[in-house]
Formats: sequence, structure tokens, C-alpha cells
Amino acid sequence: MPQICEICGRGTKSSFNVSHSKVKTKTTQKINIQTKKIGTKKIKICTSCLKTANK
Repeated sequence: MPQICEICGRGTKSSFNVSHSKVKTKTTQKINIQTKKIGTKKIKICTSCLKTANK
């Protein structure tokens, strides 16, 4: 399953690893997804949304 936050819709990003000789290789940056139970439903939520939900 894709790593997408069910609240804000953020997902994985593509980026580059850059070596000292400026050679670029593609990589992916995944967000920090946590599974939390809210009420009777389990949702996948990123930690930044979880932090603002606790405030």
C-alpha cells in the first residue's frame, strides 16, 4: 500500500543523492506514517498531523 497520510494527503517524494563528484542517483523520501485508532477506525496519519491533532 502507498504511504499516504489520510488527513493531509502527503506521500513519498523523489529526490537525488549527490556525491562529492556531483553524481546524482535517484532516491525516495518516505514520510513518517503511524497507524492510530481514532474512535473505532484505524487511520494512517503522518507525525506532523498527529502533532497538530494533539494540540
